[in-house]
Amino acid sequence: MDLDLQKQEGFKNLYIMLEDKCKKCRAVGEKLFLKGERCFTPKCALVRRGIRILGKRKRRKKLTAYGTQLSEKQKVKLSYGMREKQFRRYFKIALKKKIATPDALAQLVENRFDNMVFRLGFTFSRTTARQLTNHGHFFLNGRKHDIPSTILKKGDIISIRPQSNSKEPFKDIKERLKKYNPPKHLKLDIDKMEGEVIAAPDLEELQLPFDFTSIVEFYSR
Repeated sequence: MDLDLQKQEGFKNLYIMLEDKCKKCRAVGEKLFLKGERCFTPKCALVRRGIRILGKRKRRKKLTAYGTQLSEKQKVKLSYGMREKQFRRYFKIALKKKIATPDALAQLVENRFDNMVFRLGFTFSRTTARQLTNHGHFFLNGRKHDIPSTILKKGDIISIRPQSNSKEPFKDIKERLKKYNPPKHLKLDIDKMEGEVIAAPDLEELQLPFDFTSIVEFYSR
């Protein structure tokens, strides 16, 4: 295959990947911000094309209580890039916490390694954070870590792998981070290019657009 054809195939695969993410947002009828900066522009598919509706039906049916709970669960899974088995495991862990189960569940998904990478401003989206984590671009407590689902705790430190600083995703990142303020449960050191977990996520500050109470009710059936 010549170079031009390779480029065409690459652009085609990229377009398919982006469209798949857009379909997820259009399916739930809300922005899940899976593509970072693009989601804030007029190019967002939800803005251009609206909610995805299959078949000839032009209006969505009003959701039942079960449908609402299922929809909330799907939104969180899509936003944080989790599989069902993994999310159900988080729910079982949340049940054993001393705080309210919905709050415990919200904190667990927020404490994921890939989400912390995103919250520190190292990437524009959770999707990118998960991809770069899988490729080994980040350290956890000084050692390379490539498991996005790891639940972090107070005192854990995330840093960009020194060999990755010159790569495309991290070019000019220091200048960008100078204008960024992470959530107050995280401490960002721009000079060292690392962030530390200093407290549990403050759910009031984060204002997560999900109803975790409905999700707990779904799993409690």
